Amino acid sequence: MAAPSNRRPGFSRRAQYGNFFGYLIAVAGMVAGVILLIVSIGNAGAFSGLRAGAADTAAPAAKVAAGARTGSQSVWQILSGYFTSGARVAQLEREVAEGRVKHAEQAALTEENGRLKSMLTLTQGDQRPVVVTRMIGSTSSSTRRFATIGAGTNQGVRVGMGVRSPLGLIGRVVEVGSNSARLLLVTDTDSSIPVRRASDGIQGYANGIGNGTVQIRLSTTGINPLHPGDAIVTSGSGGIYRPGEAVAVVVSLTPDGAIARPLSDPGQTEFVAVEPLFEEIATPALTPQTSSAGKR
Repeated sequence: MAAPSNRRPGFSRRAQYGNFFGYLIAVAGMVAGVILLIVSIGNAGAFSGLRAGAADTAAPAAKVAAGARTGSQSVWQILSGYFTSGARVAQLEREVAEGRVKHAEQAALTEENGRLKSMLTLTQGDQRPVVVTRMIGSTSSSTRRFATIGAGTNQGVRVGMGVRSPLGLIGRVVEVGSNSARLLLVTDTDSSIPVRRASDGIQGYANGIGNGTVQIRLSTTGINPLHPGDAIVTSGSGGIYRPGEAVAVVVSLTPDGAIARPLSDPGQTEFVAVEPLFEEIATPALTPQTSSAGKR
């Protein structure tokens, strides 16, 4: 009959010897460990060579493990970046959109400051204007050149008064309502303005052509002294416009004068100043001299 599988070790002498030697090896290992512990406590450098050799032996495996750990971290970073990149991109796009809005607002503020400075220059001339008002509209394609401003008799505007923008003369008032007025622009065919060259005072007239430019006709005949780039200003003759008001710049020459481009463009002008008639400004200055001469 076969021996049972769960028979105790005591039934076999080989098994008994195996258990004995196993216990003996365990006890010897414990004793050796205690001895090594006591020696290492007494002399810390006693086993440095063994530790170094063990470290050198384990170094290749440690490098492989460290590389695998770093690689797994990189893979995790890539995967996490893939899932979180959408949120970061969306945030960057929002920041870019906000930056564009702020840039547009800054540009609008800069443009508004420019307009306000232009309005300020309209009130800082030698003669205070009757009123500073808004340009309501102007013709651009018709051969007749008119414009409308938002001020009339209620604001002191009268027929014949000159109107200028920050760049120069733009026209004169020809019709007046209660709160609006109609201007005849310097480029209209019925406009004729006494002018002179700013550099030396050569006299002439600036007549509108109807195509956005004016023709300068000199008062004297002979050799044409004008040159492209010459500045043309009002001469003050006629008592409507005060002298020295900028009108146009010469762009090309003609046999008896030149073609000039007006400095002020009604289509790009927002605010204008209505000036009093020059003859009304000059008359009070002459009154004291006249009265004193009468007394003499």
